[in-house]
Amino acid sequence: MTSGPTWTIAQVAREFNVTHRTVRHYEELGLLQPERRGIQRVFRPRDRTRLALILRGKRLGFPLEEIRTILDLFDAPRGRRAQLEYVLGQLDERRADLERRRRDIEDAIAELGDFERRCRADLARLDDGG
Repeated sequence: MTSGPTWTIAQVAREFNVTHRTVRHYEELGLLQPERRGIQRVFRPRDRTRLALILRGKRLGFPLEEIRTILDLFDAPRGRRAQLEYVLGQLDERRADLERRRRDIEDAIAELGDFERRCRADLARLDDGG
């Protein structure tokens, strides 16, 4: 076994503000690979880094399969370069998607504002006996 700092599932879950079930789910999917000491999971720095990347990817809207690809690329022979190239492409796609969503939201807010003004004007006419 490798020496160095280790953490339990409870410590990792608490640190990243996730449930034990979430950590176990990522392990079942093969995204995390903690050592086992009997029935206890032992997390090393690599596991913590991977969990941080998984959670960051989730916050950015990446599906777990994309996150898996990114993590796997990190371990690939080309290592970091392949990972960064892939991530940059994914970030471009994600940014474009979010910008489209933002435009859609802004358009919807504008339409709601127009509709609200028309409703208020109709209500005012009704109040005036019109």
